[in-house]
Order: sequence, then structure tokens, then C-alpha cells
Amino acid sequence: MTDYELSMKALVKRVEILEAEAEIRRLQARYMFLCDTPLPEDGVADDTARIDLILGLYTPDAVWEGVGEYYDNQFGRAVGANAIRRHFEAFWGTKRDPALVLNCHYLTSEQIHVHEDGAFADGQWVHMQPWLFSDGTALLRSSRLNNGFRREPDGQWRITRTRTENVFVAPLPTNWASDFPKSSVLMQR
Repeated sequence: MTDYELSMKALVKRVEILEAEAEIRRLQARYMFLCDTPLPEDGVADDTARIDLILGLYTPDAVWEGVGEYYDNQFGRAVGANAIRRHFEAFWGTKRDPALVLNCHYLTSEQIHVHEDGAFADGQWVHMQPWLFSDGTALLRSSRLNNGFRREPDGQWRITRTRTENVFVAPLPTNWASDFPKSSVLMQR
């Protein structure tokens, strides 16, 4: 192989890695977007449809787990699409009193590593999310994420592992946030 051919091969590999990182970044952000309350996605009729969209981001054999001294007991471990569906159904299917009226995910400290074969990757993030409830109570949560990804036969990247560990949970003052939407119109035309 000539120097030119070697250079072109190396350049193609670098572009493929950058494209994979971008797809994984969008995939992780899409997951968080679909977990927000109120849901910003237009045309999603109910939480069953929301869960269907979330499960479409995962491989059939994926794992969703909370780890560490705080999240072990709170979230546990769900293996496979059916178990992950039940995990989300338990979250959104439960009538809370007070009701959750706002939850928004903020991602930071991103690290994405595409493995040598280009078919697997892992990523780490720190995320924060305020939780506001109908009675005015609020809290701020922060977690570290260590997630796995796989390029599927259809060429799409999907999540193989969501692994979350608590950093902190902090109560916020009552009525901490005064103005927030009852529903999202972000994606409406």
C-alpha cells in the first residue's frame, strides 16, 4: 500500500470515529430529551408512546441499572427490553402525590470512546436535573453515567447499557422556580 493509500485509510478511520461520536452524542441527548417532563416531543399521545420511543433507542439485550449505595435500592437492575419497559412503566405509570411537574436533564463532562473495531463504544457524562412538584417542593439531583453503545446491523447506534450512580440529591427551597410550562410547545409547528 502506498503512503497516500495509508493516509487515506487513516483519514477514513478518523472520520468514522468522529461520525460515531456525533451519533452517540445525539442518541444520549435524545434519551434525556424523552425523559424530560413536560415531554418536549410533539405528537406523543401518552407515556406508553414515550416509553416506545425510549425503547427504540436500546438494543433488545440492553441493561438499565442504578448502582452505588443510593441508587442500588432505588433503581435496581433491568435486563432486556421487557424489563426496561417495566422500569419506565413503574416510573411514569405511578400516580405521584405531589405530581412531578418539571424534570429537565442537563448533560456535561462528556467522554465518548469508540472502540478499535468501530462497532462498540462507551460514554461517561455527569448530569443534573431539577425536579419540581405540584406542591411547590423541589430538589436537584446529580448523577454520573457510564453507558454502553453498539452499532447495530442496520447501521444505527443503540444503547446497550445505561448505568447511573448518584452524586447528590439536594432539596431546594419551596417554590424555588416560579415560572415553568405546564406542557411543552417546543416541537409544535
